[in-house]
Amino acid sequence: MFRAGAFYLPSFRGSTFRTPHLFIPFECKTCTVLFLLQSYINLCYAKIMVLKVDKLSQHYGPRVALDDVSFQVGVGCTGLLGPNGAGKSTLIKTLLGWLPLGPGQVRVLGEDPARRLLNVRQRVGYMAEDEVALPGLSGMEYVAMCGALCGMHTKDATSRAHRMLDFVGLGESRYRALEGYSTGMKQRAKLAAALVHGPELLLLDEPTSGLDPAGREEMLALVGGLGKRGVSVLLSSHILRDIEKTCESVVVLNQGRLVYAGTRQGFQQEEGPRILLRVKQDRQQMAVALRARGCKVSDEVGALGLEVVLPPDAELALLWQVARQEGLQVRNLMPAGASLERAYNRRVEGLDQGDA
Repeated sequence: MFRAGAFYLPSFRGSTFRTPHLFIPFECKTCTVLFLLQSYINLCYAKIMVLKVDKLSQHYGPRVALDDVSFQVGVGCTGLLGPNGAGKSTLIKTLLGWLPLGPGQVRVLGEDPARRLLNVRQRVGYMAEDEVALPGLSGMEYVAMCGALCGMHTKDATSRAHRMLDFVGLGESRYRALEGYSTGMKQRAKLAAALVHGPELLLLDEPTSGLDPAGREEMLALVGGLGKRGVSVLLSSHILRDIEKTCESVVVLNQGRLVYAGTRQGFQQEEGPRILLRVKQDRQQMAVALRARGCKVSDEVGALGLEVVLPPDAELALLWQVARQEGLQVRNLMPAGASLERAYNRRVEGLDQGDA
């Protein structure tokens, strides 16, 4: 006969870190086998699709927070981008089951939060932006308590708390009071608390908020290392360089609508190749001539420098032709690296200007 309680299913990637904490509420052997089979199916599905949102809308009274949003997110690290009021927080709360589901469908690791909320919360970790430290608790007590709130037995929660505090670099400070932690240490403690129950998906809301440059780099290194341990991440941040450094894909929201969902590389390269061009003479003359031929030109790249986006059907030879016709000499010509910030400003800020 099988005892009800905690059961640890081995990780698919052979990692000792990612050990989903599943609970078997049955004494019957047959029911237990069926439960584990369903869990296995769910985890296999999660390897393909972590999040699926279909025609989701959410309202706060007359205000539209999410408007017919649809996207899918696979395994790995995904950035959630958008200005204030774009709907990022509403989306995260909906994924966690904190808001009643409006029109549309949501699947988190193959689960419906509206019907299987407990399963979702046991399989998902969440690190809030706001400080959540409880006075009087040590780092160890805080992380172990979070594990217990996820349903872990006290012994298991304590053991995992030790491991997670070591992982985030707080092993030497685990017994210090949380209120004595620095901002960076509190952020690490929150990350440990979000990981203590062995989630398959981690939702991070501004994890580098309030950190100095060194602390931000350390936090990003921790987040980046989670993917290698089998944990998928949805990272919400206003700092585009953080997303650029850690995420392979992005979901971009603006005014409650979906702007883009896909690979970060695809988002950055949507317009076409960018060329850095330096001319010996008047760059403004070259810029005017290129714009007349359908090129997009920016002159904010230093003295005599131009950044040029060619029309879809144009070839690089167009730049030489224009220079020859204008009597200008090309000094330097090289590909410009695509920038997430530039793509974000073009797609999001451009929409804002268009809507105004």
